[in-house]
Amino acid sequence: MAEHVVAVAAIVADGRALLAHRHPDREWYPDCWDLVGGHIDPGERPVDALRRECREELGIEVQDPIAVPMPSSDPAVEVHGFVVSSWSGTPTNLAPDEHDDLRWFGPDELDSLRLADPAILPVLTRVLRAQVGTDPSRIPLDGG
Repeated sequence: MAEHVVAVAAIVADGRALLAHRHPDREWYPDCWDLVGGHIDPGERPVDALRRECREELGIEVQDPIAVPMPSSDPAVEVHGFVVSSWSGTPTNLAPDEHDDLRWFGPDELDSLRLADPAILPVLTRVLRAQVGTDPSRIPLDGG
Protein backbone atom coordinates (compact mmCIF):
# COMPACT_ATOMS: atom_id res chain seq x y z
CA MET A 1 0.00 0.00 0.00
CA ALA A 2 1.18 3.51 -0.83
CA GLU A 3 2.60 5.68 1.91
CA HIS A 4 0.72 8.76 0.65
CA VAL A 5 -2.79 8.76 -0.83
CA VAL A 6 -3.80 11.98 -2.57
CA ALA A 7 -6.64 13.41 -4.64
CA VAL A 8 -5.81 15.89 -7.40
CA ALA A 9 -7.85 18.00 -9.81
CA ALA A 10 -7.20 18.75 -13.44
CA ILE A 11 -9.22 21.97 -13.39
CA VAL A 12 -9.93 22.78 -17.03
CA ALA A 13 -11.65 25.56 -18.95
CA ASP A 14 -11.42 26.59 -22.59
CA GLY A 15 -8.72 24.01 -23.33
CA ARG A 16 -6.47 25.21 -20.52
CA ALA A 17 -5.58 23.74 -17.12
CA LEU A 18 -5.15 25.59 -13.86
CA LEU A 19 -1.88 24.63 -12.22
CA ALA A 20 -0.42 25.74 -8.92
CA HIS A 21 3.26 26.57 -8.51
CA ARG A 22 4.57 24.88 -5.38
CA HIS A 23 6.33 27.31 -3.06
CA PRO A 24 10.15 27.00 -3.25
CA ASP A 25 10.26 26.44 0.53
CA ARG A 26 8.06 23.31 0.39
CA GLU A 27 9.73 20.13 1.62
CA TRP A 28 8.17 17.95 -1.10
CA TYR A 29 8.34 18.92 -4.78
CA PRO A 30 9.46 22.55 -4.26
CA ASP A 31 9.50 25.14 -7.05
CA CYS A 32 7.48 23.24 -9.65
CA TRP A 33 3.99 23.23 -11.15
CA ASP A 34 1.37 20.79 -9.93
CA LEU A 35 -2.31 19.91 -10.00
CA VAL A 36 -4.31 21.24 -7.07
CA GLY A 37 -5.10 18.69 -4.39
CA GLY A 38 -3.73 16.98 -1.35
CA HIS A 39 -3.82 14.11 1.08
CA ILE A 40 -6.96 12.06 1.62
CA ASP A 41 -7.82 11.90 5.31
CA PRO A 42 -8.46 8.48 6.89
CA GLY A 43 -12.04 7.42 6.14
CA GLU A 44 -12.49 10.20 3.55
CA ARG A 45 -13.60 9.34 0.03
CA PRO A 46 -11.25 10.62 -2.71
CA VAL A 47 -13.97 12.80 -4.27
CA ASP A 48 -14.71 14.36 -0.87
CA ALA A 49 -11.00 15.05 -0.33
CA LEU A 50 -10.87 16.67 -3.76
CA ARG A 51 -13.81 18.93 -2.95
CA ARG A 52 -12.26 19.87 0.42
CA GLU A 53 -8.84 20.61 -1.09
CA CYS A 54 -10.32 22.78 -3.86
CA ARG A 55 -12.36 24.68 -1.27
CA GLU A 56 -9.34 25.14 1.05
CA GLU A 57 -6.72 25.95 -1.60
CA LEU A 58 -8.76 27.76 -4.26
CA GLY A 59 -12.03 28.82 -2.64
CA ILE A 60 -14.13 27.03 -5.26
CA GLU A 61 -16.91 24.47 -5.02
CA VAL A 62 -16.35 21.82 -7.67
CA GLN A 63 -19.33 20.32 -9.44
CA ASP A 64 -19.50 16.90 -11.07
CA PRO A 65 -15.80 15.91 -10.90
CA ILE A 66 -15.00 12.99 -13.19
CA ALA A 67 -12.57 10.35 -11.94
CA VAL A 68 -9.66 9.69 -14.32
CA PRO A 69 -6.71 7.32 -14.06
CA MET A 70 -3.77 9.45 -12.94
CA PRO A 71 -0.28 7.94 -13.00
CA SER A 72 2.41 8.52 -10.41
CA SER A 73 6.11 7.99 -10.96
CA ASP A 74 6.56 7.64 -7.18
CA PRO A 75 5.52 4.20 -5.90
CA ALA A 76 4.98 5.71 -2.43
CA VAL A 77 2.16 7.92 -3.80
CA GLU A 78 -1.29 6.67 -4.81
CA VAL A 79 -3.06 9.33 -6.89
CA HIS A 80 -6.81 9.67 -7.35
CA GLY A 81 -7.27 12.05 -10.27
CA PHE A 82 -10.33 14.00 -11.32
CA VAL A 83 -11.22 16.29 -14.20
CA VAL A 84 -13.10 19.37 -13.01
CA SER A 85 -14.72 21.50 -15.71
CA SER A 86 -17.48 23.06 -13.63
CA TRP A 87 -17.27 24.96 -10.36
CA SER A 88 -18.66 27.93 -8.54
CA GLY A 89 -16.47 30.75 -7.30
CA THR A 90 -13.28 32.24 -8.70
CA PRO A 91 -10.07 30.25 -8.24
CA THR A 92 -7.88 32.22 -5.85
CA ASN A 93 -4.67 31.21 -4.10
CA LEU A 94 -5.87 30.70 -0.53
CA ALA A 95 -2.78 28.67 0.41
CA PRO A 96 0.18 31.00 -0.26
CA ASP A 97 2.39 28.94 2.05
CA GLU A 98 1.85 25.98 -0.29
CA HIS A 99 1.64 27.75 -3.67
CA ASP A 100 3.16 31.03 -4.74
CA ASP A 101 1.33 31.25 -8.09
CA LEU A 102 -1.71 29.98 -9.97
CA ARG A 103 -1.78 30.04 -13.75
CA TRP A 104 -3.73 28.65 -16.72
CA PHE A 105 -1.76 26.63 -19.29
CA GLY A 106 -2.68 25.27 -22.70
CA PRO A 107 -1.55 21.82 -23.86
CA ASP A 108 1.32 23.23 -25.92
CA GLU A 109 2.77 25.01 -22.87
CA LEU A 110 2.95 21.97 -20.60
CA ASP A 111 6.14 20.45 -22.08
CA SER A 112 8.20 23.44 -20.99
CA LEU A 113 7.06 23.31 -17.35
CA ARG A 114 8.87 21.68 -14.47
CA LEU A 115 6.06 19.47 -13.15
CA ALA A 116 5.91 17.87 -9.70
CA ASP A 117 5.32 14.55 -11.45
CA PRO A 118 5.98 14.48 -15.21
CA ALA A 119 3.96 11.22 -15.41
CA ILE A 120 0.77 13.35 -15.47
CA LEU A 121 1.78 15.11 -18.69
CA PRO A 122 0.26 12.64 -21.21
CA VAL A 123 -3.06 12.46 -19.33
CA LEU A 124 -3.29 16.21 -18.84
CA THR A 125 -2.43 16.87 -22.49
CA ARG A 126 -5.12 14.42 -23.70
CA VAL A 127 -7.68 15.95 -21.35
CA LEU A 128 -6.96 19.47 -22.59
CA ARG A 129 -6.91 18.60 -26.27
CA ALA A 130 -10.23 16.78 -25.93
CA GLN A 131 -11.85 19.30 -23.59
CA VAL A 132 -12.70 22.12 -25.97
CA GLY A 133 -16.31 21.70 -26.98
CA THR A 134 -16.47 18.19 -25.55
CA ASP A 135 -18.51 16.65 -22.79
CA PRO A 136 -15.76 15.83 -20.23
CA SER A 137 -17.29 12.40 -19.57
CA ARG A 138 -16.31 11.48 -23.14
CA ILE A 139 -12.64 12.45 -22.90
CA PRO A 140 -10.45 9.59 -24.14
CA LEU A 141 -8.10 8.75 -21.30
CA ASP A 142 -6.49 5.59 -22.68
CA GLY A 143 -4.56 7.36 -25.40
CA GLY A 144 -7.32 6.81 -27.97
